[in-house]
Amino acid sequence: MKNRSIYELNHLPPPERTKIYRSLIPLSLFSTLGIDRNTFLNRQGEKAVEFHTPESHGFVSIDVKQSPEDQDSVFFLQLSDTPFLDNLELSFVVINDPRGERFNIDRDPQGRDTLFGTTLRNVAEEERAMKAGLSPGQVRPGLRLFGEMLSLLERFAARLGTSIISCEALFYHNAIKYEQYGFGYLEGRRMMEEIDREFLPGGSLYQKMDDSTPFRPRGGKKTVRGRSWAIQDGILGKPWPSPKLYKPVGKKVGVNTFHGQGF
Repeated sequence: MKNRSIYELNHLPPPERTKIYRSLIPLSLFSTLGIDRNTFLNRQGEKAVEFHTPESHGFVSIDVKQSPEDQDSVFFLQLSDTPFLDNLELSFVVINDPRGERFNIDRDPQGRDTLFGTTLRNVAEEERAMKAGLSPGQVRPGLRLFGEMLSLLERFAARLGTSIISCEALFYHNAIKYEQYGFGYLEGRRMMEEIDREFLPGGSLYQKMDDSTPFRPRGGKKTVRGRSWAIQDGILGKPWPSPKLYKPVGKKVGVNTFHGQGF
């Protein structure tokens, strides 16, 4: 690939850029959703895949839905250029199972956008989601396609000549998941290590997991998801400062800041 950035790719003829960006969509999604990989039409003949590739900006978003009228994307990915040519930013990724129950954590009781629970909360819906086994920020169960997506993203980055993929972890469990897939920290590693220590016996967060709210059960301190819900519930005493992470393309950093028991 001659182009070295999203900005340059966005200046290619639309059919050519679409073909390149299509490679970022997990192949299994097309068969699962009944979407034609060439026309992007679903079984009803509706356009189910949208590519937003503005020529004036260095970002791309890919939006895959089962039907264009659906409220939620099944797969949404946004990538952005950074000031450094060897760094591609994974700005946002959402993977939803459209067959799963929906939890309205993205709207508060007054109908205001919570930005997936990062600015406002719908506590009742969060409690329902937690009891159903979801993590903070999820409106539906996932499809376990992150690993496949990351492999496609690394292949795409390598073709661009990019050596680093960077991102931010919107929630605690995101940071741990990124670690497990080979990411390391640009910012926030000390904080993550401190959080881990404080959730272990004798730590301040360990003591606060006292059943005082549904999100702070005594057993929750042992798991990634349990800790993440407690942090979403404000157990840190301050807003969650999203760590910044990076992954060398084709390599794993090998960081582990979680010493609990299971996800």
